[in-house]
Amino acid sequence: MELSLVGMFFIGIDRGDVGILINTGVAIAVTQLPPILRRDYDIPMDPRLTLWITSAVFLHALGTVGQPGASATFYSQTWWWDHLTHALSASVVAAVGYATVRALHEHAEGIHFPDKFISVFILLFVLAFGVLWEVLEFTIALAAEQFGIEAVLTQYGLEDTMLDLVFNSIGGLLVALWGGVYLSDVVSALRGRFEH
Repeated sequence: MELSLVGMFFIGIDRGDVGILINTGVAIAVTQLPPILRRDYDIPMDPRLTLWITSAVFLHALGTVGQPGASATFYSQTWWWDHLTHALSASVVAAVGYATVRALHEHAEGIHFPDKFISVFILLFVLAFGVLWEVLEFTIALAAEQFGIEAVLTQYGLEDTMLDLVFNSIGGLLVALWGGVYLSDVVSALRGRFEH
């Protein structure tokens, strides 16, 4: 996937498309987080977790590039693409929130979070992050319109924003329900970091 992202970056250069360049550049940077976290902070990043993170940014970047030989993107031509990427990205955001809160819960003696609270917190964390993302999309669209340039993120209106928040909630809900199964090693490593 990382090699494909580099290829997409060169497609952006070839097309002179700033949106592709920024989206694939950010995706390439995010794919470097798992090895950095593993190497520099001893946070375990098993292949499933790394694939989860990489898939989220890969699918988003692929959505901005589009189909080979076509000017349309997956975002504009595939009705479910935006829903998939929002749910997947939100699940990664939820995983970060879950692992951090769970590690604090296990580390600090004076802090106790009931399991139901953690689930509600994860949903609220994802919703808050999703709202910030939508505000960012809106701001970028307004700025791009004001300066007469192409927006690197696109907002298609109120219905699109509401659906984005719904699919963000789905991603957060999945982590709230099953996060403990896949993130226990990360939680233990974070707890260890808090103890230092």
